[in-house]
Amino acid sequence: MGLQVHQFACLADNYGFLLHDEATKSTAVIDTPEVGPINAALASRGWALTHILNTHHHFDHAGGNEALKQQWGAMVVGAANDAARIPGIDVRVSDGEQFQFGSAAAQVLEVPGHTTGHIAYYFADSGIAFVGDTLFALGCGRLFEGSPSDMWTSLNKLMALPDDTVVYCAHEYTQANANFALSVEPNNAALVARVAEIAELRSRGEPTVPTTIGKEKATNPFLRPTSADLQQTIGLVGADAVAVFAETRRRKDNF
Repeated sequence: MGLQVHQFACLADNYGFLLHDEATKSTAVIDTPEVGPINAALASRGWALTHILNTHHHFDHAGGNEALKQQWGAMVVGAANDAARIPGIDVRVSDGEQFQFGSAAAQVLEVPGHTTGHIAYYFADSGIAFVGDTLFALGCGRLFEGSPSDMWTSLNKLMALPDDTVVYCAHEYTQANANFALSVEPNNAALVARVAEIAELRSRGEPTVPTTIGKEKATNPFLRPTSADLQQTIGLVGADAVAVFAETRRRKDNF
């Protein structure tokens, strides 16, 4: 059966994700935003938690580590270069390494920018990636600890994944991101169509996550600094990608 993903809501706008390997009965939670909904999701599926895969140290991603580790005896996996800030960490992983989860292998990608120690988990055989707060549907994370160059390098790592890679990002920010995206790339027909789809989904209370790498490359302004439309809108025609990305991020911070 391969890997199964169960997505559910946590906190005000976080998503929780359970990842289950039927072959070995291993079950991971990607980050630990809220213990109650995580346990409820486990109960609803009849799964026992064996792993916690952290993307970064922020409380809405690692705040439930210790309680869940104590309850389930789960193994906590996190970034080696940020181990001091990952509660209960057992296994430290670095860029390019593979972590064996049950019968599946996750490629670890260091994707700093939002934090210095942010990582993503890419399961190539299943075509899925858990990207935390680095990439959002039509957005990217705020640069709390990294530079625009750091984040642009990280986004390029994710853009190098196959276009059909299913991307699980950690927040339901898409409608606000869509409004901003239209403001900087108003002539992108694919974006205009996607914004209408997003409005329809949200009107029914449905999630806009997951997304795909291909969809983001076509519509997410933070992945499109070479777009002539975007460059013209922000007054940086012909500028290099990092400069355009930095200005796009600055504008979103003040949108």
